[in-house]
Amino acid sequence: MATITFDTLKFANTLKEAGVPPAQAEAEAMALSEVLEINLKDLASKEDLRHEVELLRRDMHDMEQRLVIKLGGLMAFSIGIIAALVKLL
Repeated sequence: MATITFDTLKFANTLKEAGVPPAQAEAEAMALSEVLEINLKDLASKEDLRHEVELLRRDMHDMEQRLVIKLGGLMAFSIGIIAALVKLL
Protein backbone atom coordinates (compact mmCIF):
# COMPACT_ATOMS: atom_id res chain seq x y z
CA MET A 1 0.00 0.00 0.00
CA ALA A 2 1.34 3.40 -0.97
CA THR A 3 1.85 6.07 1.67
CA ILE A 4 1.23 9.63 0.67
CA THR A 5 1.59 12.51 3.09
CA PHE A 6 -0.65 15.53 2.81
CA ASP A 7 0.14 18.66 4.82
CA THR A 8 -3.30 19.97 5.77
CA LEU A 9 -1.86 22.96 7.64
CA LYS A 10 0.19 24.10 4.65
CA PHE A 11 -2.80 23.62 2.35
CA ALA A 12 -5.11 25.57 4.67
CA ASN A 13 -2.55 28.37 5.02
CA THR A 14 -2.21 28.57 1.24
CA LEU A 15 -5.97 28.92 0.93
CA LYS A 16 -6.04 31.57 3.66
CA GLU A 17 -3.31 33.54 1.88
CA ALA A 18 -5.41 33.40 -1.29
CA GLY A 19 -8.31 35.04 0.57
CA VAL A 20 -10.37 32.04 1.62
CA PRO A 21 -11.95 32.49 5.07
CA PRO A 22 -10.01 30.53 7.76
CA ALA A 23 -12.89 28.20 8.71
CA GLN A 24 -13.55 27.33 5.08
CA ALA A 25 -9.83 26.81 4.36
CA GLU A 26 -9.49 24.41 7.29
CA ALA A 27 -12.67 22.54 6.31
CA GLU A 28 -11.43 22.17 2.74
CA ALA A 29 -8.06 20.94 3.96
CA MET A 30 -9.68 18.28 6.17
CA ALA A 31 -12.11 17.23 3.42
CA LEU A 32 -9.30 16.87 0.89
CA SER A 33 -7.23 14.92 3.40
CA GLU A 34 -10.11 12.45 3.92
CA VAL A 35 -10.67 12.09 0.17
CA LEU A 36 -6.99 11.37 -0.42
CA GLU A 37 -6.89 8.86 2.42
CA ILE A 38 -9.95 6.99 1.15
CA ASN A 39 -9.09 7.03 -2.54
CA LEU A 40 -5.37 6.34 -2.28
CA LYS A 41 -5.45 3.54 0.30
CA ASP A 42 -5.77 0.91 -2.45
CA LEU A 43 -3.11 2.43 -4.67
CA ALA A 44 -0.63 -0.22 -5.81
CA SER A 45 2.96 0.13 -4.67
CA LYS A 46 6.05 -0.77 -6.68
CA GLU A 47 6.34 -3.97 -4.64
CA ASP A 48 2.74 -4.89 -5.50
CA LEU A 49 3.51 -4.38 -9.19
CA ARG A 50 6.74 -6.38 -8.98
CA HIS A 51 4.84 -9.26 -7.38
CA GLU A 52 2.20 -9.21 -10.13
CA VAL A 53 4.87 -9.09 -12.85
CA GLU A 54 6.58 -12.12 -11.29
CA LEU A 55 3.27 -14.02 -11.27
CA LEU A 56 2.73 -13.15 -14.93
CA ARG A 57 6.24 -14.31 -15.81
CA ARG A 58 5.61 -17.67 -14.12
CA ASP A 59 2.29 -18.04 -15.94
CA MET A 60 3.94 -17.22 -19.27
CA HIS A 61 6.70 -19.76 -18.61
CA ASP A 62 4.13 -22.45 -17.80
CA MET A 63 2.14 -21.64 -20.94
CA GLU A 64 5.32 -21.73 -23.02
CA GLN A 65 6.13 -25.22 -21.72
CA ARG A 66 2.62 -26.46 -22.46
CA LEU A 67 2.77 -24.96 -25.95
CA VAL A 68 6.11 -26.63 -26.69
CA ILE A 69 4.74 -30.00 -25.53
CA LYS A 70 1.58 -29.62 -27.64
CA LEU A 71 3.59 -28.51 -30.67
CA GLY A 72 5.92 -31.48 -30.27
CA GLY A 73 2.96 -33.84 -30.08
CA LEU A 74 1.40 -32.27 -33.14
CA MET A 75 4.66 -32.63 -35.08
CA ALA A 76 5.02 -36.27 -34.08
CA PHE A 77 1.41 -36.94 -35.09
CA SER A 78 1.95 -35.16 -38.43
CA ILE A 79 5.09 -37.17 -39.14
CA GLY A 80 3.21 -40.35 -38.33
CA ILE A 81 0.40 -39.42 -40.73
CA ILE A 82 2.89 -38.58 -43.49
CA ALA A 83 4.78 -41.85 -42.92
CA ALA A 84 1.51 -43.80 -43.12
CA LEU A 85 0.53 -42.04 -46.34
CA VAL A 86 3.96 -42.72 -47.86
CA LYS A 87 3.60 -46.44 -47.08
CA LEU A 88 0.13 -46.56 -48.62
CA LEU A 89 1.22 -44.85 -51.80
